[in-house]
Amino acid sequence: MTEQRDIPGMESTTETLARIFKGSDSGVGSQIADESSRYERINAAKFKRPADTRRIAVANQKGGVGKTSTAVNVAAALAQAGMHVLVVDMDPQGNASTALGAKHNSGDPSVYDVIEGRATVADVMQICPEYETLHVVPASIDLSGADLELADMPDRNNLMRNALDAFLDASDTHYDYVFVDCPPSLGLLVINAMCAVSEMLIPIQAEYYALEGLGQLINTIGLVQSNFNPELLVSTMLVTMYDKRTLLSREVYEEVKTHYPSIVLDTTIPRTVKISEAPSFAQTVVSYDPRGMGAIAYREAALEINNRSAVVLETIASRRNEE
Repeated sequence: MTEQRDIPGMESTTETLARIFKGSDSGVGSQIADESSRYERINAAKFKRPADTRRIAVANQKGGVGKTSTAVNVAAALAQAGMHVLVVDMDPQGNASTALGAKHNSGDPSVYDVIEGRATVADVMQICPEYETLHVVPASIDLSGADLELADMPDRNNLMRNALDAFLDASDTHYDYVFVDCPPSLGLLVINAMCAVSEMLIPIQAEYYALEGLGQLINTIGLVQSNFNPELLVSTMLVTMYDKRTLLSREVYEEVKTHYPSIVLDTTIPRTVKISEAPSFAQTVVSYDPRGMGAIAYREAALEINNRSAVVLETIASRRNEE
């Protein structure tokens, strides 16, 4: 359903739903009305290109927190809004590559060839079928032994950074955002990702267990800042798998927001089947279920991230000047 304001006397979708469910206690009715209102608002929202490329690693060593879903769906939402986006899949499972429709069978050109020096980013990059401004550097199971192989390589922590720097400098396309999807670990692949970017986006599941590993991740980021990448900034935290009906979800959100008030997004990502289902169709939920709450929430999160660009880039620049 779309707005019909160009036809005299016609109600908008929001007005129709509000009239139908006015005074109703129906949870379904209020949810439909809320979804429709938020969908229309996010469609009307204006995204602004950041002044410089934002390079963001999406990481959490705990599995199952919505890390890859966050990386691909925020990237898709930004591409849908007209941004030029590059996603680098650094997870041997290749789930980000699957969701973005990239070929990533064993033996296919991938990020593994890039960090081993056999290929450039441009050699292995693919275009996402859903969005022509969304480009993907895929990962395959070949990457699973890379941690051991990297251990003896010179400048092992900066292999991805060097390759990415060379690509962005030579590319005819100016990328507004680069997202690096990290594996659920704190090994050399993740260190490489942290050295290749300026920002960290940390998805946090709305459960208490998710908070336990957060300190360890923050410590690792601190070590990378001290030893390899002093401009690295934890710019964003996003609470995922949020269920507004439960006290637990609300308490976890408030706990994280209390400790990290300036970086936790106001948007939360709901627990919904469609988010998990979309990759099986080689799609993000943004394209698979565009009117659903998962897609709307990820688009709202992308807008928040976009709106914070000026402040984040200024902070990174000041850190760079202090070096």
